[in-house]
Amino acid sequence: MQKCIIGKKLGMTQLFDEKGSFIPVTVIEAGPCVVVQKKTAENDGYESVQIGYGEVSDKRMTKPMKGHFQKADVALKKELREFRLDDIAALNVGDIIKADTFAIGDKVDVSGTSKGKGFAGTIKRYGNRSLKETHGTGPVHRHAGSMGACSDPSRIMKGKKMPGHMGAESVTIQNLEVVKVDAENNLIALRGAIPGPKGGVVCITDSVKA
Repeated sequence: MQKCIIGKKLGMTQLFDEKGSFIPVTVIEAGPCVVVQKKTAENDGYESVQIGYGEVSDKRMTKPMKGHFQKADVALKKELREFRLDDIAALNVGDIIKADTFAIGDKVDVSGTSKGKGFAGTIKRYGNRSLKETHGTGPVHRHAGSMGACSDPSRIMKGKKMPGHMGAESVTIQNLEVVKVDAENNLIALRGAIPGPKGGVVCITDSVKA
């Protein structure tokens, strides 16, 4: 059965294996999550489960969302995510999903929102090269330069790599290995880095099979 869970990025550290080699890991507070809604092909046209994570006060929740949780007879949750799984028969509304859903050695995909870096030029945003900084180049050595358009088409074509907002977008890192699972403290350690800042919400699912 496919597995999924919502978590919070706590930060990076390192662990050591039997040979004494260190492994860079990202520690995630994974769950506990609760199944809030179960969608079926008969009622919704597709199969998925909606799970909630994180505590939230009553005054922070709108009336429609309160009714959504009351219908499922579960506590209010701060985060809601929907996962399309191949088989949802084993999951029912009200079920609790914990960190021990995953085991050491599992391959997972992690989705999150990358760190926002504000407005950036083409050098930082796309890795463009700069102009020479001598012989009259002036204060424009980091500018994007000519766009190549003249009287026809008299505009910059869509999709051109231009300066603009960088980061703060959905990113998925695939095939990360589960190095350690602490079920008692709801912690999962994954080899390598994952998107987002400390405290950012991430979704962990089974790695997509090729």
